[in-house]
Amino acid sequence: MTRTPSVWVLPLLLLLTARGSANAGEAADLRDLSIGMSVASIPPEEYINLACAGKEGAKLAGWNDFQACPADQTGLHSLSFRFNDDLNPLAVLSDNYRGTKLGGHPVLLTGLVDGTGALQGIRIDTDPNARPFWRKKAYLLALIVRARYGEAGWSCRETEPHEGEVPVGGLLIKEHCEKRAGRRRLVLDREVYRRAGQPLSDFVNATRFIIEQTKGP
Repeated sequence: MTRTPSVWVLPLLLLLTARGSANAGEAADLRDLSIGMSVASIPPEEYINLACAGKEGAKLAGWNDFQACPADQTGLHSLSFRFNDDLNPLAVLSDNYRGTKLGGHPVLLTGLVDGTGALQGIRIDTDPNARPFWRKKAYLLALIVRARYGEAGWSCRETEPHEGEVPVGGLLIKEHCEKRAGRRRLVLDREVYRRAGQPLSDFVNATRFIIEQTKGP
C-alpha cells in the first residue's frame, strides 16, 4: 500500500484548519471557510483573483458579486479563487508554501455559492498546468485527503479504462470515492493514465476533491 508522505500532511492540515472556523465549535473546511457560511462573512483580504469559474475574463471585485456568475442546473454559482500569499507567514520561508497549494500540491480552488449567498461547496483540483514534477505526483493528494478525514467510511469504486488508455509509469488509476461526514458529503476522485494517441511527455494525473453540504438529516 502506498504510504502518505508525512512531510505533506502538516501543510495540508495547516491550510485546512489553522485559521479556525467561521462557526464556533466546528472545524473549518478550508482555512477559515466553512460550508454553509455566508460569503459576506469571508474576509476579503484572505483570497484573491476571484472570477467566475469557466468564464474567462469574468473577474469579480469580491465574493458578494457571486450573482455575476451564471448558475448551474442546481442553482449554484461557481467562483474561482486563490490564496493571498501576502498573508501567509510560511510563504517567506520557502517556495513550498508559496502559491495556492495543499499538501505542497498546486491546486485550483472553486467556491460553490447558492442564490442566498451561502457557501454550499468547495472544489479542489490539482493544477494540470503545474510543473511536471508535481503533475506526476498529483494523484498522491487523494491519499493526503483520506488521511485528513480518516480512512474509515469511504465507499470507493474503480472505473474500467476506456479503449486505448494505458498505464503511466506502471500505474493506471481511475478511482471514485465518497464519504458522509456529518452534514457534509465528501467526493474524491483520482486518475493516472495516458489516453490513446497522447505523446509520452503527456498524461492524465489528477486529484479532485469536493466538499459539499448535504440536505436533510
